[in-house]
Amino acid sequence: MATQPGPLTQWPWQKLGNMKYLLLAPWLAHSTHSFMVRKPGERATLGLLIFAVLLLRLLLAQLWITVSRLKTANSKHRIVDKSLEFEQVDRESNWDDQIILTALLFYMANMLIPGLPQSPLWDPKGVLIVIALHAGPVEFLYYWFHRALHHHYLYSRYHSHHHASIVTQPITSVIHPFAEELVYFLLFSIPFVALVSTGTASLAAGFGYLIYIDFMNYMGHCNFEMVPKWLFNAFPPLKYFMYTPSFHSLHHTKFRTNYSLYMPIYDYIYGTMDESSEELYEKSMIKKEEIVDVVHLTHLTTLQSVFHSRIGFASLASKPYSNKCHLWILFPFSCALAFVASIFGTTLTVERNKLKKLHMETWLVPRFTFQYLSGIGKETINDMIENSILEADKRGAKVISLGLLNQEDELNGYGKLYVKRNPMLKAKIVDGTSLATAVLLNHIPKETESVLLAGRVSKLALSLCLALSHKGIEVEVIHKEKYKILKQKCHLDFKVFGFTSVL
Repeated sequence: MATQPGPLTQWPWQKLGNMKYLLLAPWLAHSTHSFMVRKPGERATLGLLIFAVLLLRLLLAQLWITVSRLKTANSKHRIVDKSLEFEQVDRESNWDDQIILTALLFYMANMLIPGLPQSPLWDPKGVLIVIALHAGPVEFLYYWFHRALHHHYLYSRYHSHHHASIVTQPITSVIHPFAEELVYFLLFSIPFVALVSTGTASLAAGFGYLIYIDFMNYMGHCNFEMVPKWLFNAFPPLKYFMYTPSFHSLHHTKFRTNYSLYMPIYDYIYGTMDESSEELYEKSMIKKEEIVDVVHLTHLTTLQSVFHSRIGFASLASKPYSNKCHLWILFPFSCALAFVASIFGTTLTVERNKLKKLHMETWLVPRFTFQYLSGIGKETINDMIENSILEADKRGAKVISLGLLNQEDELNGYGKLYVKRNPMLKAKIVDGTSLATAVLLNHIPKETESVLLAGRVSKLALSLCLALSHKGIEVEVIHKEKYKILKQKCHLDFKVFGFTSVL
């Protein structure tokens, strides 16, 4: 929220949560009813297309979120080398509000403007009008309105909410207070009003303009450079008519430069072009060699787990994992993903964080739990894990953590397989068990001579007993069977005999 929220800061349906989509139900019902009761020659598809385009825009936005977070974690073309904050993810969770508002306004226009529902699919005059009016009045008025928003009065009450995100992601582009978003809608409505008033409205011009706005918004707020250099080399004047992520990133880091919407020409004309824009673009295009300190190697679990990850839906990732019935709608997509994962041979970096000077990354083995448990493709999984370990070691990782099934005894002997294959490995391979063992060891007083082991024989118990035996601490167990199991495992693996039985 803005530092000093002004009037109409909150969205009208803010308290409704996900129930806000019910606001579309009456309009969708009305459009469907009108389509069904009319004769085939009198039917208008615009009302139904509004809902279809809404779903398309939601899907494209989610794809931008997923691709952006993957690229931000993987790409060496990052612009701002910082991680997303949890506060930013929460603040930007209402990115779909502007899509709902657009649909509501389109439904109203469809009902109130005569002849609009019967708009043709294509009219070249309308397309040219949209292009001309966007490059002229829309871009020009936006530039000056945007500069006005940076006046301390409007900035503190409205625009500071958007600029709270220094490290931008695609949906940052649509995170604004309600009043500010209304002004943007008025600006973008100029081409639409011209289409209606000149009788050149078409589905291609109207919905195409919406998709163009979404694309440019999302592209410009990515935290990695994605506009190829050859494009500007082939057509140098293009730099005046298309911004880049690095261009707009400077506006979020320096605030008083690069005010333009999508066309930097007005920054050039009025002298607000940041002098380092081209330099930052060039630097962003150069791949950076990176050093990682800690790598955690994880994998997918159930078919729904990908939707709960950071690259999936934030509303699911922010809550404890549980199967959601409504996600079974995506079951075909989940199956397709599992098929792709079965033939995909490399790990993915899905998350990167910095804790002071400590650089940590999470790498994902594209395999599901059932693929581990089936035993099919065991060698392929081991090869992927081993290649990831070697890559992490090459990049300077000090610790590699094997999560979940990546360190199963039957798969690789808790990671010992990779150590044996690569004796020159510098990185330490650990898992949850070894980390828990280290914590427990640090809580045992130094003067301790013996420890009594209670409970079942688990991997953690075995690891702890071995560590204690190496320290010369006697381990006592209550049951003979447990003693035999521990002794047998130690004899097979380490030939350590530091156990005695109480009985």
